[in-house]
Amino acid sequence: MTNYAANAMLATKISFMNEVALRCDELGVDVENVLRGIGSDARIGSAFIYPGCGYGGSCFPKDVRSMINMAGQAGLQDIIFEAVERRNQRQQLVLVDKVVAQFGSDLSGKTFALWGLAFKPGTDDIRGAPAITIARHLCDRGASVVACDPQAINMSKQALQGLNVQYTEDPYQATEKADALIVVTEWRQFKQPDFRRLSGQLQSKTIFDGRNLYKPERCVDCGLNYIGIGRSSVAIN
Repeated sequence: MTNYAANAMLATKISFMNEVALRCDELGVDVENVLRGIGSDARIGSAFIYPGCGYGGSCFPKDVRSMINMAGQAGLQDIIFEAVERRNQRQQLVLVDKVVAQFGSDLSGKTFALWGLAFKPGTDDIRGAPAITIARHLCDRGASVVACDPQAINMSKQALQGLNVQYTEDPYQATEKADALIVVTEWRQFKQPDFRRLSGQLQSKTIFDGRNLYKPERCVDCGLNYIGIGRSSVAIN
């Protein structure tokens, strides 16, 4: 129970902040200011409060589901953990929603560079990975995807078999002639890209930052459109 509760608590913090980020997008508030504010409160802390495109892996989804199942077996009504799970499932589609808002629902003829396939950096694990969900939905809408990941390509080829997805370990090969870049996994090699090179490569000059890795002002200065999570107030160009 202690292990389940610990992982469910961390998953809850992530889903909570993702819910806050949705409000920020609609109300024109920069979520980065919000997280700095609440993170400075010692009762809350700064761990696991960074918004993004959802959590994955084996532990968080499994243990949240275990808490839900235990409630059902005990005849209890689960309120919190079902909401955590629903928010995470929906959060994995937030970047797809932002792409559709930018390019329309029919993505035929569009190509998207996808940086990151693993559910987190430092692993080839794609279980519950948001990038896999995003790639599937983009392809379902007619798009082509060129995916880049240092470790998870082989695992992803199995999961995305039959879809219009190509793979490379070179981030700039992925972005060459792509319509836009979608950043999903915060690998070290993705954190400080050559923004001017990206501006010259991307047809729409747009970055969808699923982990809020970049400073919007820096992207704009290099001629890029920046779209993050909970950052509509600074997504300008």
